Amino acid sequence: QAQLVESGGGLVQAGGSLSLSCAASGRTFSTYAMAWFRQAPGKEREFVGAISSGGGSTDYADSVKGRFTISGDNTKNTVYLQMNSLKSEDTAVYYCAATRSFRYRYKPSYDYWGQGTQVTVSS
Repeated sequence: QAQLVESGGGLVQAGGSLSLSCAASGRTFSTYAMAWFRQAPGKEREFVGAISSGGGSTDYADSVKGRFTISGDNTKNTVYLQMNSLKSEDTAVYYCAATRSFRYRYKPSYDYWGQGTQVTVSS
């Protein structure tokens, strides 16, 4: 059974850093692009960033560009989200997802989703 499991969430002060991990298991995800989405209370789930299946390209939402970095380790079947200079508006549940599509920002294109991990940034 294929699954994605996020970890690393927690409480951090504004201006601080946090690193999230997404461990993939149950199938080969090497041909999948991996992405991070987030959902704040009362808001729609939004795209944060994605990394191509080969790791050669990335795409980020404007709101996180320059502060967040996505990387992957195919040997560990794990994708990471390094978050720096965190702001209170980054508070949300962060989800990992996998797709074979190039439509990284289009939620219905994703085949697999993790259960999410809470990130809270205190001001």
